[in-house]
Amino acid sequence: MNRFFAAVLAAVFALAATLGDARAELRIDITRGNVEPMPIAITPFFGKEGQAQTVGRDMASVISADLERSGLFKPIDPRAFIQGPDAVQTQPRFPDWRALNAQALVTGAAEVQTDGRLKIEFRLWDVIGEQQMVGLAYFTVPQNWRRVAHIIADQIYKRITGEDGYFDTRVVYVSETGPANRRIKRLAIMDQDGANHRFLTDGSALVLTPRFSPTTQDITYLSYFNNQPRVYIFNIDTGQQDVLGDFPGMTFAPRFSPDGNSVVMSLSTDGNAEIYSMDLRTRLVKRLTNHPSIDTSPSYSPDGRQVVFNSDRGGAQQLYVMDADGRDVRRISFGKGRYATPVWSPRGDLIAFTKILEGTFYIGVMKTDGSGERLLSQSFLDEGPTWAPNGRVLMFFRQTPGGADGKGGSTRLHSIDLTGYNLREVVTPTEASDPAWSPLIP
Repeated sequence: MNRFFAAVLAAVFALAATLGDARAELRIDITRGNVEPMPIAITPFFGKEGQAQTVGRDMASVISADLERSGLFKPIDPRAFIQGPDAVQTQPRFPDWRALNAQALVTGAAEVQTDGRLKIEFRLWDVIGEQQMVGLAYFTVPQNWRRVAHIIADQIYKRITGEDGYFDTRVVYVSETGPANRRIKRLAIMDQDGANHRFLTDGSALVLTPRFSPTTQDITYLSYFNNQPRVYIFNIDTGQQDVLGDFPGMTFAPRFSPDGNSVVMSLSTDGNAEIYSMDLRTRLVKRLTNHPSIDTSPSYSPDGRQVVFNSDRGGAQQLYVMDADGRDVRRISFGKGRYATPVWSPRGDLIAFTKILEGTFYIGVMKTDGSGERLLSQSFLDEGPTWAPNGRVLMFFRQTPGGADGKGGSTRLHSIDLTGYNLREVVTPTEASDPAWSPLIP
């Protein structure tokens, strides 16, 4: 397990409800369009003193921020709270919380054990139904309090929406600094909320298109070494970097298979790009497409049986799906404009893409047969979608236009949910592009 992010959860157990066994009906339907955020009160987790008190306060802030960014929850200002963290350790006074219009309430406690570990408890309450919905406790090392906060936010999200959360995840991306003609591009990684940020490469070589493996421990990416493109695999835990292979011509857009045993990529020889796969155990390379047009940007379906890619074999850049062995190629996009960078949803139900139409860039989704196309964002340049592991949120990078001298523009990460209503900037210390969202951390 990655030492930097590991939570070392020694025990997780359920806390019994203090009120009956009836199930609360409190629920947000996230399959609808614009959902009104649910008012939720998140009290500072009770800690008697010192470290426990600080951790309890900070955990509540992280949980609140996670839920607020989802666009589905509206945390209530703690300054309005009538009951304090100590008072709600036994039983909330539900009328006090209903007076603040809270529909849900989160309470908790942090305690330093004699062996130095933290014991963290939390409870989720249905304020209207006056009953407990979830109650869990965790034991962990003190430095992992932030990850436990993300795990708790995931539990709250799942209990109220019925869908898995996505807060206990990381994002790898390309950090960009320097003028346009001398751009320095480094691999960087962070928690999905921007915390625990660090650089993985030193900027001495240009890097592009990082992608997580299913284990979240390895990243595959493209780097230019001595002006030659190479595909690398980088182990986040050890920092070890291995060359996947030296290929003739240009190499583009490597991605792992769902089982992590293969990588699919686009190789260009003699000006013609084709899709290839490589078995990481044997290093055997197999050609999947054979067409005089450009085939690139491959992405596996979550069951590993199919691959989506873009090609101009129909005269314009469109999306195609084929079996994982290269057979049964069929076109799925038929709209106006050009389609690029397709990515299969981890749920298997949708494919995200970049669309270029009349000089405007869009991030959109369609069903896997090409029907039901919906455009979620548009700007001067939106590109490179990546899915949250629950298949409900996308992250991409947006470039704003600069002046005629190439100055003044910026490139930043953004996220948007499938409704298209919750567009947010993902804050990074530098300009940023090519994000890749990890699976949930094991």
